[in-house]
Amino acid sequence: MRRLVSVFVILLLPFLAPAMEAEQLYYALRTKVLSVKDYTADVKVTLDVNYMKIPPLEGKLYYKVPDKIRMVRKDGISILPKKNMSLSLGNLIPAGKVSVLDAGTATLQGKTLRVLKVIPEDDKSGIILSKIWIDEANLLALHTETTTQNDGTINMDLTFGKYIKQSLPDKVTITMDIKEYKLPKGITMDYSEVPTTAGPKKPQGDSKGNIIINYSNYVVNKGVDDKVFEEK
Repeated sequence: MRRLVSVFVILLLPFLAPAMEAEQLYYALRTKVLSVKDYTADVKVTLDVNYMKIPPLEGKLYYKVPDKIRMVRKDGISILPKKNMSLSLGNLIPAGKVSVLDAGTATLQGKTLRVLKVIPEDDKSGIILSKIWIDEANLLALHTETTTQNDGTINMDLTFGKYIKQSLPDKVTITMDIKEYKLPKGITMDYSEVPTTAGPKKPQGDSKGNIIINYSNYVVNKGVDDKVFEEK
């Protein structure tokens, strides 16, 4: 009987184990995300803005830590996204020293997630506050809400599949105030009316928009030459 009870307790241990402390969970997540040193992927980027009709952009995305990003469109036009264009989850997870607060739990995508509030101790990243909804069992960020110094609040929803072990998503949906965001040259160059902080035209009313990015054919940690990111 005693042996049977012992076996029963052992089986229950994964469910009885205490949840990670908030700071420990955050650093574990950040370590996993930053374990990807570089990758290339085929991407399809859709800008869903109610006052603009923009065809999807397709091409190859190159990434290298800490913040090197270049997208080469199928027509050969090369784009250097601003760091805060958020084509990489790592850009919205504050680096360096941070203060981490446990904000409890929330239900999202049918799962109970831990919610953390992360406050950077320096302002070099441009992030004021980041809230992260974490699937603790799989150590994945399924949603982030990041308040930035220059681009307002950026919400990101992530869907994972084949590359879940590397925390690389199949799909990312970014919701933000496009009016306050300057799209990189190469995306806006084909369109006459774009919401740019440098131009006189401003959209009227609701200027919320979505940037939807679908990823496929990742090649991870195989090395990306720095020359890829040089301005031409």
